[in-house]
Parts: sequence; C-alpha cells; structure tokens
Amino acid sequence: MAGEPRMNPIASMIPNPPTPNRAIAFDAGFCSGCNQCVEICRSDVLMPNPEPGQPPIVLYPDECWYCGTCVEECSRPGAITMLHPLNQSISVVWKRAETGETFRLGMRNPPPPNTRPPAR
Repeated sequence: MAGEPRMNPIASMIPNPPTPNRAIAFDAGFCSGCNQCVEICRSDVLMPNPEPGQPPIVLYPDECWYCGTCVEECSRPGAITMLHPLNQSISVVWKRAETGETFRLGMRNPPPPNTRPPAR
C-alpha cells in the first residue's frame, strides 16, 4: 500500500543481546503497543513491533541507560518492568533431579531435599 513501510523479505532487524542481561521486560497482557516508550527512550533502545498492538522490541539492550523514562511515561502501569543489571548477575544454580528444587553451591546451610509430593 502506498505510504506504508514494508518489511524487507531478505533481511530484518533482530535483537542483539551481547550479554545475558535484559534491560526491560514487557507484559503483553498490559502493553497496548502504543509505542509511547519507543518515542520517549533517550538512547533508542526500542523499536516498534511490526505487528500492531504488540509490545515493542528491545533491539539494543546493551545501550540502555536504565533511566526508567519508558516505565514512567507508560500509560499502562505494569506493562514495562525495568530489569536492573545488578539483579542479573551470571551465576550457576543447581537443580536437584529428584525434586526440581534449586540451590546454590557454597550455601552455609543448603536446604535439605524436598521429599514432599507436589500440591495438587
């Protein structure tokens, strides 16, 4: 259609996460896809989703300044969550095969294995 942007069938932009960190997370149940956060972002981390009504794409998470402007300006509270890097340290978590319980090595008093059956 005339005047509308078209998707390039050969190549398209995809997120480039060079680290395991994520800058922000969208809750698709709350996000209306209005792209207000895309317009307000100071470091152009976001791009509009090509599918109307869907949350924006976090294209450059490593360039986020964690200023929170996108969260503050969002008209739908809870649609965007800031994921600060201090909460995303790379660590190894162990999982018990029998119960699925997770724990870390080096804990002074690791929890004993959970022997109770799951609640129904």
